[in-house]
Formats: sequence, structure tokens, C-alpha cells
Amino acid sequence: MESAKPDGPYPLGRCVSDLNAPVPVAGADEFKALELGALKIWPPVVLAPMAGVTNLPFRAMCRDYGAGLFLSEMITARGFLLGNRLSVLLASSDPSESPRSVQVYGSDPKDLGEMVRALVAEGVDHLDINFGCPVPKVTRSGNGSAIPVKPRLMARLLSSMVRNAGDVPITVKMRMGIDDDLITYLEAGRVAQEEGVSAVGLHGRTASQLYSGEADWNCIGELKASLDIPVLGNGDIWESWDALRMMRETGCDGVIVGRGCLGRPWLFRELAQVFDGQLPEDPPGLAEIVNVMEDHARRLCEFFGEVMGMRQMRKWVSWYTKGFTGSASLRAGLRDLNRLDQIRPLFDGVDLSEAFPRRALRIGRAKGSKKQKVKLPEGFLNDLQDDTPPRGPHTLAEIEEWERSLQGG
Repeated sequence: MESAKPDGPYPLGRCVSDLNAPVPVAGADEFKALELGALKIWPPVVLAPMAGVTNLPFRAMCRDYGAGLFLSEMITARGFLLGNRLSVLLASSDPSESPRSVQVYGSDPKDLGEMVRALVAEGVDHLDINFGCPVPKVTRSGNGSAIPVKPRLMARLLSSMVRNAGDVPITVKMRMGIDDDLITYLEAGRVAQEEGVSAVGLHGRTASQLYSGEADWNCIGELKASLDIPVLGNGDIWESWDALRMMRETGCDGVIVGRGCLGRPWLFRELAQVFDGQLPEDPPGLAEIVNVMEDHARRLCEFFGEVMGMRQMRKWVSWYTKGFTGSASLRAGLRDLNRLDQIRPLFDGVDLSEAFPRRALRIGRAKGSKKQKVKLPEGFLNDLQDDTPPRGPHTLAEIEEWERSLQGG
């Protein structure tokens, strides 16, 4: 494959946005492997944990394309401990998945400690705690991105996890804060470091912003400058070149890739190539993408069963075809997609020779551009030093309803 000089421009004739046309590939020894405890991750690229997305089938695809670390979707500690079928399934792995990485969710120190101990006994290699989820159902109960507002509570939860993890690294994923008036990331980073976590991942948006506007990479640089442990940057990694720009601009130790890989698992191949100093291959054209979709659907059906697998595949077809000619009319028929053999007929009459469109490189996927007023429990902000655990889903019925609601991706 053609190499690029570290100080040379990226050729405009290839599939790259104008924003990233001047960005050079990584120079020799410019970046180091991401170190999390005994783990050395190369490239320093992490598949973000995403509800309804990063199940074992999709993680396997991203791993095959070159992701360095690939997290499970958020698993509720209480559901896992109670043996909830979906919680246990989503936390599962297979012998080919290495390193095995699970994102946990919980607000009770005892539950989190027991879950960590159980997963370590199963041989998990890395655990992440979700302190960044902005979904109203989550924050309304004082969980997710609400927890860093209370540093003593956050410390209790992390302390329980670290004590029970042994040598397995614990990391934290969080946002800048609740909104512009309640920014928490610097204090939360300090707490995480003091409690012994191995790294902190920061999404450069507040919970109020959801996924709107542009991510603030400056806050990632500020957090990196304030901590001794590794900092991972998250937000607006749409192209492999964005990852290089983020690490160069912020000094962060690695990047977390979320919405940019939805319907584009080959983005991890491009990331691996630019970090190795190579120009990336162009994305696949539509004919190859149809093959990828069929492979993805087959994996989902084997994992979840055909009914649930194909229900999940409807959103994936929408993401895979974003930006292609006629994709809007194609997506109109997805309600009737129920069987694996119905995927290819969706493209009858469609020009499968179409190359991947440059306009699709930075098209938003899955989440809209709206903002929100973050919902918190009544009186939650009255005493920020209170370390009383908030009540999350507790019974099996509550947990099952909770997890079903988050599966939309």
C-alpha cells in the first residue's frame, strides 16, 4: 500500500472530506500504544460502548477490521447479578474475543463490587463504568451522567470496583457535565485518578447537548493536562483523520469511536492504517456493503435469534446506506424486514456499482441534533457532598423494561 510522508498532504482524489485533506498520516513513533494496566492497545482506538449497538456480533466485526479495544454495551450490575437473560447475554463473550472488555452500569457500591468480582472470575480483561449516559430514563433516577455531580458518591462506586478488580484495569467514561452551568469533568477526573482507575474517557459534550453541535476537544486537552493517568478523547471521530487531529491537538492517549462507525465498521481498518503510517483504503462501494450487511445480519440472528436479530438489523440497514442515492426510499421498507433472505431484494433496481459517497463521511447517524433539559431527581442538587446511592432498576421486571428501552441504539 502507498505510504505518505509525515509532512505531506493527503491526496484530494481519495475519499476524504475537505476538512481532513491536509492531515498527514502518523509519523514513525509519533504515537504510543495505549496502556491500561497490563494491556497494551494498538492502535490506540476504542470502540465506544453503545446501547443496542456494541453486542458481540458488532464487536467481532470491528475487531476483524482492526479496532484496538472493543467494549460491550452497558450492562446493569443488578441485572447481571440477578441473572437477567438479556444482561447475561450482552455481557457474554467467546474465546476469540481478546481482550474482553465490559462496560458496567450501576449506582450501588455493593452491586458493582460483586459484579466486578464475578466478571474478573470469568476472565474479563478490562472493565469500564458508565458515568456519561444522558438518557432521561437514566439521569431521572440520578444515574449515568448525573453521578459525577456528586464526587463522594462517585468515589464510593469507583473504590468498590477497584477493590474487587485485582489487576484488571478499571476505566471511566463521562461527559463534561450536566450543562454549561454545571461542569464536572475536571473534578470527576481527579476523583477517578485518586480512586485508582487506569484511564478516563471524556466525551466533549454535556449531557444537555446530547449529540448536538460540535464536540469540545479543548476540554479533553485540559483534562489530559490535569491528570497523570491516560485520557481518552471521545466526540466527532467521523474519519480516521479526525483521530489523528484529536490526539495531536489535545495530547490525549487514545480515541473512543462512537457514532462514526455505525454502518461503517471498516472505519477501524482505516484507523489502523493511518496510525501505522499508511494511506487508508477507500471505503467499500454499495455492492460490497450489501455483502457486509448480510454478514452482519447473519451474526445478529445467530446471537439473538432471527426475530430479535432482524428487528435490530433494520436500523443497521439505515445506517449502512446513509448518503447513497435513493437510500431514503430504500429505508421506507425496513418495517417489513423480518428474514435474512429479505436483505438483498431491498436493492432490486438499485445501482450497486455506486462508490461510497464523500458526503456520507460526516453524516450524523442514530442520534439527532436536539438538546435537552437534563432530568434529575427532585432535590438531587441540594447536597452535592451526599454519597447516598440513588435507586436504579432493582427488580427483574424493572431491569427487563429498562434494558429493552435502551436497545434502540
